[in-house]
Amino acid sequence: MARAKTWVMAFAAVVAASTMLAAQAPSTPERKQAPGPWRFIGTQPCVNAEGGVIACPAPAKTIAVRAGRLFDSVSGQMLTRQVVIVSGEKIVDVGPDGQVKIPAGAQVIDLGQATVLPGLIDAHTHMFNNRTPAISAERSMLVAIQNLQADLNAGVTAARDMSSHGNGYADVDIRNAINMGDLDGPRFQVSGRGIRWSGEPPNPKSPDDPLASTVIRSAEEGRAAVREHVAKAVDWIKLFPTGAYSFSPTGDAQYVLTYPLPVLQAIIEEAHRLGKKTGCHSFGGEGLQNTIVAGCDTVEHGYGLSQAQLDTMVKKGLMYDPTFVRYSAPFMDDTDAKNTGGKFRMIPIFENAVSMAVRTKGLKVMIGSGVDGSTFAHGTQALEFAALVKRGLSPAAAIQAGTIVNAQAMGWQDQIGSISKGKFADLVAVSGNPVADITELQRVKFVMKGGKVIRNDIGAASSGGTR
Repeated sequence: MARAKTWVMAFAAVVAASTMLAAQAPSTPERKQAPGPWRFIGTQPCVNAEGGVIACPAPAKTIAVRAGRLFDSVSGQMLTRQVVIVSGEKIVDVGPDGQVKIPAGAQVIDLGQATVLPGLIDAHTHMFNNRTPAISAERSMLVAIQNLQADLNAGVTAARDMSSHGNGYADVDIRNAINMGDLDGPRFQVSGRGIRWSGEPPNPKSPDDPLASTVIRSAEEGRAAVREHVAKAVDWIKLFPTGAYSFSPTGDAQYVLTYPLPVLQAIIEEAHRLGKKTGCHSFGGEGLQNTIVAGCDTVEHGYGLSQAQLDTMVKKGLMYDPTFVRYSAPFMDDTDAKNTGGKFRMIPIFENAVSMAVRTKGLKVMIGSGVDGSTFAHGTQALEFAALVKRGLSPAAAIQAGTIVNAQAMGWQDQIGSISKGKFADLVAVSGNPVADITELQRVKFVMKGGKVIRNDIGAASSGGTR
């Protein structure tokens, strides 16, 4: 009994710690000098929290960014002639040029001919490509690092990863490596393996893959899978309430139902009890309805959404993440043509759902790309902004969706998502005005994450400032 009580207390501590970490966007951790007199090779290095030897960080510096235009993601307004003062990782002041004093000795980055925006946030990524037996764990990890660095270089300074594509909990390791300063990459929230349903009993001759999604067959197994994910320190619980789609002989879309409603409710209840939000892969039909009834925090995809379902989502405070580009690509038509002899198509159904969603008052529409390294290349996810504008979302609202709205979904709205005093200095810049031409976001020229310039193809830098 005492041992059981000790285990429960230990698990509760893990839950509390992981929940607290998820509530705060990670700062770059302190790097301490290696202990004792350095009697080895070269200059005495620093070590991270795990004791790994790494380069010591440069001293924090003050940077002033002059912006010809600056997008205020809170109000949705485009401001002109603004100055952003950055000290270390944070924004310490922002306001009109002439009213904000540039400190003496500050490095000045002149983006006076450009538009400065908050760092972009992608709410649905897969940092890992799909794992196959031919790919080693090491190779898979290297590809994932290449993917996430392509995202950062394209202006995605934060992201939510929605299952590791057969790589176990390796997304947790990559998130932690970024947070510890081992890698440059977006600020990540991750979801580990994800949880899938099977109506079939376990097959001893074909056991479930321990690196792929956790397979459950009952409500209690679902609750246990949530607890395992939380113990592994994920940020989100990824669920799959629907499977594949097909068409009836008369062209009606049909969707495979996975979890029975009581099972889905149990999983979501357990996740919420442990302080975790849920993201649900839901195409349509009964599975999509169950997703909304059970209160999944973010509805992913939603091919067959109806206006009544969208209205219910507004009442419940659920958010919608279309991943529209990912599921309106030409391969979708190829599949439908093969399966229906060219009679029926899913894309128009999905287009209708997204168009209804962007017109639904009070619905929080997110920007999530679904980049996966195969059908959708990392670093190109700004295509999603233009696709939603084409379906009726205003350019300003689209930018808000990919910044402050996504920050709200992730619980990080007090730290990222807008260019505001006290938040992390996550900034991007483009040459033109994305409110006039949303495709400008596909041509990011400047990226700063936490006060560190990742790329600068547009702004001249100089030292100076006023006394």
